[in-house]
Amino acid sequence: MKSKAFFTQDHVSPYVPRLKSDNILPALKKNKEIELTVTGRKSGKPLPRPVWFVVRSKELLLLPVTGTDSQWYKNVLVNPQVKIRASQQTLNGNLRVITEKRRIEEVIELFREKYGPSDIKKYYPKPNVAATLLLD
Repeated sequence: MKSKAFFTQDHVSPYVPRLKSDNILPALKKNKEIELTVTGRKSGKPLPRPVWFVVRSKELLLLPVTGTDSQWYKNVLVNPQVKIRASQQTLNGNLRVITEKRRIEEVIELFREKYGPSDIKKYYPKPNVAATLLLD
């Protein structure tokens, strides 16, 4: 019987064990920024970057800084598998994009509550899409 590989070349395979959200939720509560790692759509390499986030219930919500023009967003459209890290805790999962205007507005409002309306207006010039990762 063939064993399942946990890593293939430079990226994580779908067989990587996923940590439960109870491991990462306390870390998320302590942080204003997390590390999001996506897979490059051209290079196939892991691309980590710091991002702001909000948590609603057991859902991690992200807002790409330049919306649909954000490189990490374009990468997720090709490969939705991501890794998030907060305070040495990591979680692998599939990021889902949010394109419905009403839901995007909800995410923007949550970001305003957490980071302040002026910073969201200043740093997020094109909030036309959002993304979600279930933390279960």
